[in-house]
Amino acid sequence: MNEIQQLCDEAAGTNKVLQGNIAFAVGCVRAGIHAADGYPGTPSTETIDKGLSQAQDRITVGWSVNEAVAVSVGVGHAMAGRDCVVTMKIPGLYQACDAFTSVSCYMQPKGALIYYIASDFTPSSTQHVIDPRYLFKSCFVPVFEPRTHQEMHEAAGLAADISRTHRTPVVILAGGLLCHSEGLVKLAEQHTRPLAEVGPLALQHALPGMAHISYDTVMAERMPGLVRMVEESPLNIHYKGAGRRGVITCGATTLLMREYKERFDPDLDILSVAFTNPLPMERIRAFCASIKGEVSVIEDGYRFIQEACLAAGLDVSGKDALSPVTEWTPERIAAFLGRETKSGTPAPSVPRPPMICAGCPYRLAALHLGKLHKRGDIEAIFGDIGCNTLIKGLNALDVNLCMGASEAMRMGYVLSKPEAAARCVSIIGDGTECHSGMDATRNTVFRQVPGLKIVLDNEWIAMTGGQPSPSSPCNLAGQPNAFRLDEALKSQGAHVITADAYDKAEIEARVEEGLKLAAEGLFAILIIRGTCIRKVPASAYGQKLAVDKELCRKCGRCHICPGIEASEDGTPRWNNLCSGCVSRTPACLQMCPFKALSVAGSNTETALETVTLPHAPEVIDVPPADSFRRPPRLSLAIRGVGGQGNLFFGKVLAQVAFLAGYDDRNILKGETHGMAQMGGPVISTFGCGEVFSPALVPGTANVLIAMEKAEVLRPGFLDLLEPGGTVLMADTRILPHGLKPEAYPSDEAIAAQLEGYRVVSVDVLSIALNLGDPKGRCANVAMLGVLSTLPPFDVVPEAVWLQALRGISRKPALWDLNHAAFMAGRGMQKG
Repeated sequence: MNEIQQLCDEAAGTNKVLQGNIAFAVGCVRAGIHAADGYPGTPSTETIDKGLSQAQDRITVGWSVNEAVAVSVGVGHAMAGRDCVVTMKIPGLYQACDAFTSVSCYMQPKGALIYYIASDFTPSSTQHVIDPRYLFKSCFVPVFEPRTHQEMHEAAGLAADISRTHRTPVVILAGGLLCHSEGLVKLAEQHTRPLAEVGPLALQHALPGMAHISYDTVMAERMPGLVRMVEESPLNIHYKGAGRRGVITCGATTLLMREYKERFDPDLDILSVAFTNPLPMERIRAFCASIKGEVSVIEDGYRFIQEACLAAGLDVSGKDALSPVTEWTPERIAAFLGRETKSGTPAPSVPRPPMICAGCPYRLAALHLGKLHKRGDIEAIFGDIGCNTLIKGLNALDVNLCMGASEAMRMGYVLSKPEAAARCVSIIGDGTECHSGMDATRNTVFRQVPGLKIVLDNEWIAMTGGQPSPSSPCNLAGQPNAFRLDEALKSQGAHVITADAYDKAEIEARVEEGLKLAAEGLFAILIIRGTCIRKVPASAYGQKLAVDKELCRKCGRCHICPGIEASEDGTPRWNNLCSGCVSRTPACLQMCPFKALSVAGSNTETALETVTLPHAPEVIDVPPADSFRRPPRLSLAIRGVGGQGNLFFGKVLAQVAFLAGYDDRNILKGETHGMAQMGGPVISTFGCGEVFSPALVPGTANVLIAMEKAEVLRPGFLDLLEPGGTVLMADTRILPHGLKPEAYPSDEAIAAQLEGYRVVSVDVLSIALNLGDPKGRCANVAMLGVLSTLPPFDVVPEAVWLQALRGISRKPALWDLNHAAFMAGRGMQKG
């Protein structure tokens, strides 16, 4: 039985720390939801990918080719009397709009239809900051915005009941702050839901005359019932203050407001509304009447609640009509409410744009297109959404718009500039071609527009973590795919050619062939085939390369990837990011014109096997939580670079908090997802005890940790530290690919910015390497060891830390390594 199945079966009332998406997924099963469908889209992806996919014996679940199809699949489930959840992010909602709006007024009795739509108004992993609540209002669908991880867990059951009772689809608009953070959840009761009674299938809404009948029924029956429901709902919460100043809010922003009230202004009144469509206007009116002074609206997105209040004649303040704020942060809230927050002036931080992974099958194609672009052989490259967007950094992309749009943009460009047909290309990923790109393929064939379209085929939806699509070897259920992308594209009428993603010469020849066909007035599609390196077997890693220093001219042409860099003598050196191009012909080797690089063999033995580690204890005597004095609150923030193990760090801290008895209050973790996995900057937060929000208020972190030393200079990071707190910094430098060493801040420059702070600097990477860990992955565990010696975390007994670490280090060899790293960290603390 896997972890998700265990969560589905555990006793109601059991406390767990769960990511918001996982809390929702487990809540779906425990509430008896029958089915789920969707399309991967950060920040919603884990709901199916890491959650419901692991419980396919209890719920019918799968990925569809796009969000519009997924919505229609959900409608089919509901018409069969089953309750169905459909997952997506906000851009996916707009892709699904035809189906979403068409079914919105369908009033025939059916099973529940629930949309789980994850927002990202920052944005950190999407391209949309458009507020969808105006669309929801015009569709007359109720919108529930969860405010806590507990409400995320209970949302599916609540929405299913509303959907059946009022014969309406229901939107759960989940804030990205909740989706990707972790919080304390009390597991809900388990339920079995009977199938809904559905009459014979009827057109009802499909014809124009019927559409208005449905609309009339919605206005006469659904909306009055929903208005009564939201006005009477106990989920609208008034956090009492002194009645002098009030704030109206909703969703995850409620957590930020509660944190602000707790830390700075206990007299503040807060009204948190659970439903944003329809709004409980009478509750809002009564709240405004109870406040003697100013009432403000603090909400993510645009000004949906604020405008509704103004339209109702209520005197409220909020964002200006042209405000650039789309997502509130603790700092913005403090400034808006008139509280000055500390604002340092750190040195410029190191730029870390997201990049394709070391060994990615896209690299050689991108390098060649970038070369053609630079010398003017190609004048325009139209890109798409996904990992292929990241080849912008290799000069291989000019513009992108949305999923599936690359070829349509190229076609329009060529229709206006026919002479450019053989001088521009479109690029798309295989998953996106199956999602919506094939529409543009058919359109180009239909319109007989010449040109070259390149499909970068890595077999999986890689940007969101490697979910299956029709071009993958199998579907979510593990069934082999019968769909063949090349055959499908040939059937459209295009000239299809293929190339191996790891064969530089073949890629160059096939691109030339495709551009030649375009010059002859034909439309060609080049499929460049590889596999996402995150989906290849572990045995494919470990290929080692060598340089012949006699042949090497130190020209730097091989420096094409974050896995290779110049050593002190100017010859190439492969670092811990190198994947060996997963046992394919290495790209850097093919770039060398002097034949100086070669494959040195496959090193399947790890350095760990050459280091003898003492055996870690199997049994740890953990003192009871009431045997030591707990601080009322512990909190910290961790900055680093994608791949440094921030998520593991947070898992251990959550277990420490459980064992220390903080589950009687609250435990929260905030984590960066999305582009961070591509080598970008990462920030994670942790808090337990008297905490409300995974986003820390400035001046409240006990400790700040920088796993990469330049990351301590990120704007706003030092501002999080409380007076007298500690900056714990790893003496580790990770130079971004393409950044010159002299552009990286010197140790003296970093020290100058940290003057006046209590700083503990430790070389945790050396600990990892000395323990035989060549990738340095246990450096984060060594840092945990150092943290356990610093106040206020040092009050937690050593045995509690070790037991927490032991619970996550399942394999004996890993436990031995992590125990050694932790104890070494405890022993090396230097002020």
